[in-house]
Amino acid sequence: MSQPGAVHCEAGSRLARGGTLAFLMGSLVLGSVGIFVHEAGTDPLTATWFRCAFGLLGLTLWAALRRQLSALQLRRRPSIAVLVTGLLMVAAWGLFFAAIEYISVGIATVLFHVQPLWLLLLGACYLKESIATRRVVAVLVAMLGLLLATGVLEQLAPLGAEQGIQASYWLGVAFCLCGALCTAWVTIVARQVRHMPAGTLVWWQCAVGTIVLGAWPVLNGWPEMGVAWAWLSGLGLLHTGLAYGLIYAGMARLDTDRIAVYQFIYPAVAILIDWLFYGQSLGGLQLSGIAIMAVAIWHAER
Repeated sequence: MSQPGAVHCEAGSRLARGGTLAFLMGSLVLGSVGIFVHEAGTDPLTATWFRCAFGLLGLTLWAALRRQLSALQLRRRPSIAVLVTGLLMVAAWGLFFAAIEYISVGIATVLFHVQPLWLLLLGACYLKESIATRRVVAVLVAMLGLLLATGVLEQLAPLGAEQGIQASYWLGVAFCLCGALCTAWVTIVARQVRHMPAGTLVWWQCAVGTIVLGAWPVLNGWPEMGVAWAWLSGLGLLHTGLAYGLIYAGMARLDTDRIAVYQFIYPAVAILIDWLFYGQSLGGLQLSGIAIMAVAIWHAER
């Protein structure tokens, strides 16, 4: 009687380990997105189009390798929800690429991870969902962490700052918070197409972005062939096709509580790469704010 249970536990353990490995590898790939954007040296909308176009190619190849091309077909006419989620996701990517022109990639990635808090508030305001008291407290604590993570306190004169924060810095912060709001709305709207697998929805989002932004590089000039194209194609093939494929494959094998914890690996990697390659170090208050945000969001998502 004990053997079937033991075999089941061992199989479940192997499944979880495989899911963890896939999720971590996808997060590691995503953490390097800032290098590709910086080295490409193009404007945010051009970078977004390349991510969509080559992401579409990468996700198609991924589906073909897994023999899941049929899953990319819509069983009925594309709904308004698919179009809206595509536009919102493209806006989020564009805002992220625009933000890192004014603030570091690490901070931009951290600020984008307030998306679960936006989702909580949208659920209460738009979907009329009730929020438990502990989640309200978690949101307030996370907002405190957000304030610290932006670095605003370290730029104040009483704390030894020699000069104040430039207006462009706040523009980058605003882009991040708006982008995070867009991704939260993606989740809200995507509830109308729950039958569609997450990977398929991202494929359609890339397709929408490729079509909507297709005229931008044509009217504003294509990047020079060579190195720039290599970096830009990596945004789609690696940071969309490969990374999302690994992350969704991992999510299918993991419990929600593990995903809530593992999602902070991506910003951690981004901060580390930002420090190693571009010398963007974070102050003590910023690191404390990131830690506070991580704990609060993890507690809210439990």
